Amino acid sequence: TLLSCLMACSLSSALAESINIIPQPVRLEQQAGSFRLTSSAVIGYQAGLKEHAEYLQQVLSQSTGWDFRLVEGKNQGDIRLALSPDKAQGKAEGYQLDVKPGRIVLYGTDKGGVFYGIQTLLQLFPAEIYSSQRQKGVDWTVPAVSVFDAPERPWRGMMLDVARYFFDKEFVKKYIDMMAMYKLNKLQFHLIDDSGWRLEIKKYPRLTEIGAWAGPDTHRLGGYYTQEDIKELIAYGQLRNVEIIPEIEFPAHMLSAVAAYPWLSCTGLQHEVPVQHFISRDLLCVGKESSYQFLSDVLDETVSLFPSHYINIGGDEAVYDRWKECPKCQEVMKREGLTKVSDLQGYLTNVVADMMKKKDRTVVGWEEIIQRGKINHPVVALMWHNVGDTIQATKTGHKAILTPATHMYLDFPESGTPGEIKAAGWMPPISVEKCYSMEVNDYSPESTVLGVQGCFWSDQFIHGTVLQELPLLNENRSENYAEYLTFPRLLAVSEVAWSKMSRRDYKDFSNRLSHHYARLDYKGCNYRVPEPQIVSMKEQADGKLEFTLAPSVAGSEIVYTTDGRYPNIHSPRYTGPVTVDNKSDFHAMTLVTDRHYSLPIYFAPDYSAYKQYGTFTAEWKPLQIQTVMTPWRFECTGKISGNGTYEVTFIRTKGQNNLKLGTLQLLKREEKLAAAAVGFRLMGERKRTLNVTVAGVELPFILDYIAGISHTRMNAAQLLAHCHANLRRAKRTGDRTSAHHHIALFA
Repeated sequence: TLLSCLMACSLSSALAESINIIPQPVRLEQQAGSFRLTSSAVIGYQAGLKEHAEYLQQVLSQSTGWDFRLVEGKNQGDIRLALSPDKAQGKAEGYQLDVKPGRIVLYGTDKGGVFYGIQTLLQLFPAEIYSSQRQKGVDWTVPAVSVFDAPERPWRGMMLDVARYFFDKEFVKKYIDMMAMYKLNKLQFHLIDDSGWRLEIKKYPRLTEIGAWAGPDTHRLGGYYTQEDIKELIAYGQLRNVEIIPEIEFPAHMLSAVAAYPWLSCTGLQHEVPVQHFISRDLLCVGKESSYQFLSDVLDETVSLFPSHYINIGGDEAVYDRWKECPKCQEVMKREGLTKVSDLQGYLTNVVADMMKKKDRTVVGWEEIIQRGKINHPVVALMWHNVGDTIQATKTGHKAILTPATHMYLDFPESGTPGEIKAAGWMPPISVEKCYSMEVNDYSPESTVLGVQGCFWSDQFIHGTVLQELPLLNENRSENYAEYLTFPRLLAVSEVAWSKMSRRDYKDFSNRLSHHYARLDYKGCNYRVPEPQIVSMKEQADGKLEFTLAPSVAGSEIVYTTDGRYPNIHSPRYTGPVTVDNKSDFHAMTLVTDRHYSLPIYFAPDYSAYKQYGTFTAEWKPLQIQTVMTPWRFECTGKISGNGTYEVTFIRTKGQNNLKLGTLQLLKREEKLAAAAVGFRLMGERKRTLNVTVAGVELPFILDYIAGISHTRMNAAQLLAHCHANLRRAKRTGDRTSAHHHIALFA
């Protein structure tokens, strides 16, 4: 829109003189003067770098509107691209960039280094350089600098899950573009899961005829990539120094294949591709020769498509009940002298690793692949659960990638602020700062840890239907959602992966990051707008609080409220310190455009006086109170975490009227798990406790309570209802799978 363009222009103009490169280069020296790009500029390139010169030409031309001439020759042009390992100190993917008033010279150790030098050069231009449309009235200057740079680690990756929810080819290209912009070089392409098979395999056409689609025609989900699509994506990534590593998941997470070919499982039973997320208990049967032939055929076609040295086989979250019950699998255990059913997975991994060794490929998988029996060939384990398991990788001669869910799983939200986008909830939120804080040792050729990887899982699209698109409306909701969760945290992943840990400084990174949002705007990226920074919060002599704020997005505005309500685009603009009676009444949000803004700064009410009853879960506010019995539903995801008995306590905290509650129900996806008849009235400071028992919980399923309320002579301005939940385990007795918990609900 015109409005967003105007705002982005204002953000960019505020940054014209700053240098804020991400990831931070090894060495940057600013010099006198600047280089001004004109319509007559010529791009020169050494033989072998024509594609890179054309790439730079395209980026510069689409935003400036000028057609730049290309000329082959190492010492030709106003902008010169060349290969010179000596100039770039021989570091893989390294480069030396020299910007002077008269010319720009870029040397790369290799083609990857040349490409990354181009990315640094683009970050030195005004943010408008990233626009896909001509930008008028921009002074296309670059500060004179000398930059040497090279990555600390060879593996700097992202995982994109296209299996649980399908993203089309054009979005995958955009994701590759954004990775490349910040010098990430490995894309783990999660192509297979229970909810979808996304890779065309010509020998097994039903994998995409059946396994790529879920649900009836009127509500069908899915899609897949043809082999021609894959070739196009690989070529697109190669120019941008992004290696695409296919993930063919087994022995679990492959119900989509079983739905297409039931004989792959131990039972042979027919299944449907699920429309809602769950982890199937059906595994690839290791007792059938046909299973190994299937893997061999699928991997043959996969390897012929993907030139990557690595092949990812997944290998996580297998539940071995089917193998325990399968006579054929038990025969394999007996024949191979295996004592644990989990060792069958190690046996299968060895079979596949042998196949891949013959094809000069190294197996990659989640950390479970080195924990299920002895693995005969070196593999690479993705440490998603416990980074301490890298010790096991070292002892057994394997390599590792750090991708801990605590820091690198970008399907978790950035904050717990009410109103945050629906996201994974089985672990706490991951802020940009937490992502940036992940510890990783410096790299050497002898290191076990090859690098760092972020992960974006798409299963939230099949937890309910709220995120799913309406295809006939030509929506791109899923893409906006993926970008909202990925950015700006991908920039933190980038610097963690690229730089030595000793050089990291979050305050400095945060300042540089504030100048990148304008660049993301021009790239058309739907990033999450950060809340304003609280510079200080000072208590005054009269007990009031004074807030001083600063923008988190350079050039943006801040709007605020002081009455407890969330601000909107019409709220007062922040111009200086604001004083409030209670901090929970103060909210402020970053306003980039009228359609792109942050969640507000949020201070949760203080419920410490009720700590004995648990942790706050929800509340009734005056406008939610009705004079008739009305359903009240609130989410308990992450608070009900296992089987057992839960205490539910209602406490009336304030108000002049009585509160009546009816039936309480515990739901999982509309399925009633437990219920308790309440039928009581809360008056004064009374409280009431009920018990509900939960069995068969599978996480991270959504859980809700429903309660009805009524009261007489309502004074809505003074009546609140607070709800509270905590999972404190009592001592276990008897059944080891159950426990007693306390959930307190304040009313």
